[in-house]
Amino acid sequence: MPIDVILIEPCFPANQREFARALHAVGARVTGIGERPKESLDHELRHWLTHYEQIGNVTDDAQLERAVRFIQSRVKVDRLEAVVEAHVMAAARVREKLGIPGTSVKTTFLCRDKPAMKDALRAAGVPCAQSIGSADPKEIKDFAKKTGFPLIVKPRDAAGASGTSKVHNVQELEQALVEFGVDKGRSVAVEEFIEGHEAFYDTISIGGRVVHDFVTHYYPNVLEAMRTRWISPQFVTTNRIDAATSYQEVREMGRRVIEALGIETSATHMEWFVGPKGLKFSEIGCRPPGVRAWDLYCAANDFDIYKEWAMAVVHGRPGQRLSRAYSAGIIALRPDRDGRIVGYEGVDAVHRHFGKWFIDQHLPPPGMPTQGVDAGYMANAWMRLKHPDYDTLRSMLNTIGETVKVRAR
Repeated sequence: MPIDVILIEPCFPANQREFARALHAVGARVTGIGERPKESLDHELRHWLTHYEQIGNVTDDAQLERAVRFIQSRVKVDRLEAVVEAHVMAAARVREKLGIPGTSVKTTFLCRDKPAMKDALRAAGVPCAQSIGSADPKEIKDFAKKTGFPLIVKPRDAAGASGTSKVHNVQELEQALVEFGVDKGRSVAVEEFIEGHEAFYDTISIGGRVVHDFVTHYYPNVLEAMRTRWISPQFVTTNRIDAATSYQEVREMGRRVIEALGIETSATHMEWFVGPKGLKFSEIGCRPPGVRAWDLYCAANDFDIYKEWAMAVVHGRPGQRLSRAYSAGIIALRPDRDGRIVGYEGVDAVHRHFGKWFIDQHLPPPGMPTQGVDAGYMANAWMRLKHPDYDTLRSMLNTIGETVKVRAR
């Protein structure tokens, strides 16, 4: 019997279609629920989807539940899947209410609420930054006095560096608390700042067991990268994860996190730091990473990770082996100022030197408006490359950052 899977929002962002494609490819009947009209679906997406339901807001529990109940009146829904951070909680609530297997509300909450997440992980012996979740300015200031500066202040359900502030003293903390609305009763996450190198550990797990994993490094750390125009930031996935014993501690930490939070069959995205205080867990998303990091994993390992995710969801087993043949990375290329793109310098030179190692690139045409430095790695121009040797790839990306100039006015 075919497996019936509902996929939340198969149209946007653009790589959502890859999840629909993969589910169809492994034999599932796929129903999409999204906010865009059915007429906007392209021919391929229509082919991959058996049915499509449009609703006004996929994060609204009531609207989502009505759509799922309607689909359940026609077929037995085996899985309800959401792979975007903003969608996972509504999906979990509806899934649990309607008796559909998948990630629980409790696990979803623990993967989104940063203070609760860290409390659960510390109880399981996972090393984390000291943290507090509070709407009480006095309690937060007492925490700051005990912990010391600098501190990180962010929304309790922040993803990555989104909405994150680093504060160095009481005055900056007070200003941040006002900006975050703590004086109006909003609860925030406040954490010890961890000095060290930042990276992430991504997995696909089946029944709580990791079947595929990846380690990817940030250069520089995200907070610095998203606030400094002249930096051309990178993240690079390594193909040394199996060979280097230094990654065993990271992998063991990831497995303990998955067990402690009750994650069963899911993709995960875990941020971590290593520095003077050793290895420290930062946070987890119970979904794939953003910024199309999975594309790098496909290029680096000669396999289709979207189909592997679909195999986990539909059949409960892996279908492919990772080659670990390449490391792969992205470099973001910032315009020299805000405005509109005028042109590029150095593009031909880096293609002459590294052309065979290019995966793809994005160079917005002249006249396109720029986006801010804090808009992310793929907001403006970028290039993605792979190479069998991690250090060589890093050198290539550094050369691109020094050579390619994005001019705006």
